[in-house]
Amino acid sequence: MDHFQYINGHLCAEDVRVDTVAKAVGTPFYLYSTATLERHFRVFSDAFKGSDALVCFAVKANSNQAVLATLAKLGAGADVVSQGELMRALKAGIPAHKIVFAGVGKTKSEIAAALKAGIKQFNIESEAELEAINAVALSLKVCAPVSVRVNPDVDAKTHAKISTGKAENKFGIPWSRVHSVYDRIKALKNVRAVGVDLHIGSQLTDLDPFKAAFAKVVALTKDLRTKGHAITHIDLGGGLGIPYSAEGAVPPTPGAYGTMIRDVLGDLNCSIILEPGRLIAGNAGILVTEMLYEKTSETRRFYILDAAMNDLLRPAMYEAHHEIIPVTEKTGEAVIADFVGPICESSDVFAVKRSTPPLKPGDLIAIKSAGAYGAVMSSTYNSRALLPEVMVSGDKFAVVRKRQSLEELISMDVLPDWLTD
Repeated sequence: MDHFQYINGHLCAEDVRVDTVAKAVGTPFYLYSTATLERHFRVFSDAFKGSDALVCFAVKANSNQAVLATLAKLGAGADVVSQGELMRALKAGIPAHKIVFAGVGKTKSEIAAALKAGIKQFNIESEAELEAINAVALSLKVCAPVSVRVNPDVDAKTHAKISTGKAENKFGIPWSRVHSVYDRIKALKNVRAVGVDLHIGSQLTDLDPFKAAFAKVVALTKDLRTKGHAITHIDLGGGLGIPYSAEGAVPPTPGAYGTMIRDVLGDLNCSIILEPGRLIAGNAGILVTEMLYEKTSETRRFYILDAAMNDLLRPAMYEAHHEIIPVTEKTGEAVIADFVGPICESSDVFAVKRSTPPLKPGDLIAIKSAGAYGAVMSSTYNSRALLPEVMVSGDKFAVVRKRQSLEELISMDVLPDWLTD
């Protein structure tokens, strides 16, 4: 469920008309619903009531500080993959002891910043990274809490570009090396093992891959404990999918996901960390854009929008499906059209052969389910400025990231001395 609904023929975000926001900030722009963020977080966290569970929002899904601050007030932790995300989470009010640092390429400066902040743990992605964390911790005279991200070699049955738990993926420690890595942790003086971590992919719509991976990690945890490793929690990652269309696969509910986890963990007596991102933010945001032109060829009808693949990359990168609806309800017999952007790439397409009410230049369009991996993946390709982000709460709205001006964008370039004579 989300809070983007038609009221008297006008698409509204909670109690705010979307066209009112468009008049105030121009198009294109991202629009987030506070009520939807809050509801999704509560539904997910409620699935683990009675369990010792920490829900760490995956900041890579949406790093806007207004989003993070909204979730922080609900008790959320953060799953971060860079020093920038760490800084955003801390500034938004997420306490360091609720922050997990993941990612395969942590630099020494990032490690030092996380140690100085006092984060909950690092998720170790390689043996070389383990040695680097120990060295940095030694230089700071601290002991780093670590959890080894294991690669369970389980096929998540999701898009190849968002699969992370197979042997050929770059993520995690190979299953055959896990025990030797934990033994190495025990030998090092400035790291201590506190858990086991895994994450097998994103946008999963079936519980079976989760169940298979989690069962392997439960067995591993029991084995590690018999060998003297004090494993107190399991980080189960994220990845539970959301519905992007009425016709697509229906993902399991958070409740079913929580029940499965309890069944698999049994009497393991572990606390758990969960890292949802898309599930919380995906359907809490839309991308609002204006139709510029209609163009027809012998075989196709194109609706050309003022948003482009640099603003929302998912369709070009993942062949992702997003529902597209008019901001003002339309009548008339449906037509078949391609929704495309103005970028000089054939992949700048939001939808192909989509059934839609007839539209005309000047109409506002909402691209749904854009709250996760939308603004965070945007770029300035074709020298297009970054979009504003707007948040709604009840009958109020506020710009939570201003639109970048072309002057700001271009001023980032600096001419060398030999070109300024």
